Amino acid sequence: MTKHILKMTVNGETHEVLAEPRELLVYVLREKMGMKGAHVGCDTSHCGACTVEIDGKSVKSCTMFAVQAQGANITTIEGLGSPDGLHVLQQSFKEHHGLQCGYCTPGMITRAHRLLQENPNPTEAEVRFGISGNICRCTGYQNIVKAILSAAAEINAAKEAAQ
Repeated sequence: MTKHILKMTVNGETHEVLAEPRELLVYVLREKMGMKGAHVGCDTSHCGACTVEIDGKSVKSCTMFAVQAQGANITTIEGLGSPDGLHVLQQSFKEHHGLQCGYCTPGMITRAHRLLQENPNPTEAEVRFGISGNICRCTGYQNIVKAILSAAAEINAAKEAAQ
């Protein structure tokens, strides 16, 4: 099968990779770019562990061909923070115990990030609906929702203070 050179921006850096047309984006991110945050959970887009942001939209990367991301701007969990400087959502998940095993966490935080871009001040019901495409088998969601609401409040307070 003919391979294609794909060029995309991942977490602010331009990458070129060689991929077959049938290769899924999640595997290209993980195996060819070293972005291990997007997890493969169900391979059917039901669990959301593979969620990344592509051109400002939440996308489940296990059901998207890498060739479809040609020229795209992609953000993975690795692009949201670092061990030395966690993103507000990452810190909030840590403080509010929004994770247990951690398998769903990168996709959940990436989806929450996009949710807060779309709706900076969501209600609890809006958070629950907004993350409904991401499954967590450990937490019962209560602390995940609490973490997202807390992060939203902190982001909004920082914006108000900056004005």
